Amino acid sequence: MKDIASRALSLWALKDAVCEFVAGRENQVFRVSSDRGRFALRLRRPGYRSEAELLSETCWLSALFDAGLPVPQPVPTQAGKLLDHVDGHFVDLISWLEGVPLGSSGQPLALDNPEKVFQALGSRMAELHTLCDAWSPPSDFVRCAWDVEGLLGDAPLWGRFWENPTLDPETAALMSRFRDRARQVLHANAERLDYGLIHADLVRENVLLGKGGLCMIDFDDGGHGYRLFDLATALVKNLGEPDYPNMKAALLAGYRERRSLDTRLLDLFLAVRAATYVGWIVPRLHESGADERNTRFIACARQLCSEILDTSETV
Repeated sequence: MKDIASRALSLWALKDAVCEFVAGRENQVFRVSSDRGRFALRLRRPGYRSEAELLSETCWLSALFDAGLPVPQPVPTQAGKLLDHVDGHFVDLISWLEGVPLGSSGQPLALDNPEKVFQALGSRMAELHTLCDAWSPPSDFVRCAWDVEGLLGDAPLWGRFWENPTLDPETAALMSRFRDRARQVLHANAERLDYGLIHADLVRENVLLGKGGLCMIDFDDGGHGYRLFDLATALVKNLGEPDYPNMKAALLAGYRERRSLDTRLLDLFLAVRAATYVGWIVPRLHESGADERNTRFIACARQLCSEILDTSETV
């Protein structure tokens, strides 16, 4: 991958820049340091997003950056392209945002003031949603949809979680019952749920603490979706934190400083979000550390889905 990255940098006339590998999840990400500044070079995961989706992401990021949101700014190649390809990989270059991630998934948070941070995150998320509502995407804008079908349909975006091959029969049956209940509730409340463009992956690693406040990175999974799903994503990995109730309250308070919010279905979306990870891990079960993550994902989803099924309310 380093050779591909080096060749890709020539598209931006940065072949002599220092290029360091920093992350390899959905994309291979390299930090690029040059006399023109610091950038993130991304080698996009083959087959995960179409060319139209990737171009739409750069268009979206550019609009958010121009509107003043602290997000990475796409950088055009020497030929003026925001997306190019090298050896079968789509590649793009974005500005490098300085900051420290809120934390790492599966590890205890180590924030000096988690309530203050989560209040700021709620405010930033509301700002994102408001700017997205004010923006008019071009006619060829294409991004995934975290709607009922994308979350709970026959072919969810992150896989059929109720068919994770490691589930015991009882848990698999519980997941199927939860899926049916969640679909029923979301269809019944479709008219009043806030829906629009969302980040969809504001986990700890994708929120940076910088000198100027919180920054959002990695819009790879961003698309159309329920705003409560965005908030649930920011919360679900923190359920085990000792201060979680106050962190949750702070996130919601920060959001409501900028934007109204009906949270009656937030618990449902927390369960939906937890269930998606049970599907996401399936094609990655061969990876290092996957067994531990899979066990953690299933335990969290089982608890949250059970709590939803134990209630009779459909709101």
